[in-house]
Amino acid sequence: MFAGMNGGTKGGGSSTVVTVNTAAALKTALTSATSQTVKISGMIAITGMYSVASNKTILGSGASSGVTGGGFNLSGVTNVIIRNLVFRNASDDSINVQSGSTNVWIDHNDLASGYDGLIDIKRGSDYITVSWNHLHDHDKSMLLGHDDANGVQDIGHLRVTYVHNWFDGTNQRHPRVRFGNPVHVLNNYYSNIGSYGVGSAMNAGVYVERNYFENVAKPTITTVAESDPGNLKILNNYKVNSGTEQVRNAASVAAVPYAYTPEAAAGVKATVVAGSGTGKL
Repeated sequence: MFAGMNGGTKGGGSSTVVTVNTAAALKTALTSATSQTVKISGMIAITGMYSVASNKTILGSGASSGVTGGGFNLSGVTNVIIRNLVFRNASDDSINVQSGSTNVWIDHNDLASGYDGLIDIKRGSDYITVSWNHLHDHDKSMLLGHDDANGVQDIGHLRVTYVHNWFDGTNQRHPRVRFGNPVHVLNNYYSNIGSYGVGSAMNAGVYVERNYFENVAKPTITTVAESDPGNLKILNNYKVNSGTEQVRNAASVAAVPYAYTPEAAAGVKATVVAGSGTGKL
C-alpha cells in the first residue's frame, strides 16, 4: 500500500507512550517534537483543528475513545498513524492532511457527523493509506485534491490507497479525486450511497478494483461538478441493486506500484463489516 512506500510509515513506535484524557494534554502531546504514541482515553471535547507533529501514532484506548467538536490537522509532516479513534461533530474536517505531508496511515477509525470532510487529503500530500475506517451519517466523506487550479502542486503526488473502508449511507466523495495518479480504491464496501461512490476529475487516474457496491446508483463517475473529467479504470467490482460504473481512458491510469493480494469482491461486504471501525484491531 502507498503508506508502506517511501521508507514506510511506522508512526511514533512504542518506546514512548503518553496517555491523555483532557484537551490540554492532547494538544500538548500532538505537537511535541518527541517521537511517541499518544493514547487517547475516553471521548475528549476539543475546539477547532489540533495540529499533529511528525513521528506520531495517535491511538484510541478501546472502541469508544476519540475526539468530538474538532479534528486533526496534518500540515507538512511525515510518519503519522491515526488509529482506532472515534471522530464526531467536527467543526471543520475530522482529519485534514495537507501541505506535502507524506507517509500517513489512517486506520480503523469511526467517523461521522462532521461539518466538512471526514478525511481530506490535499496540497501535494503523498504516500498515504486509508484503511478499515467506518464512515456514516455524513455528506462529503473524502476529498483528494482540493481545487481545480492546484495542479502545479498536486500533479505527481496525491497517491493514496483506499482499502477495506465501509462507506455506510454517506452521500458523496468516496473519494472525490483531482490530479492523483494512481489512486487505488480496493476492496471497499459501499452501502446505500446517496449521490455517487468514486469520482475522478482533473485528469486523475483512479483504479477502482474489487469493491462491493450495494444500493449505489452511481458507483463511479468521471465528471464531478464543474471540474474537467478524470480517468478511471475498473476491475471486477461486485454490484447489488447498483448502477453501471463510468470509465474513461483506463490506459491513462498508472500501474499500482506495490505488490498486494486482493480479496474477491463478493466477499468484501462480510469482511469489511466485520473488520472496519474501532475495536477491531
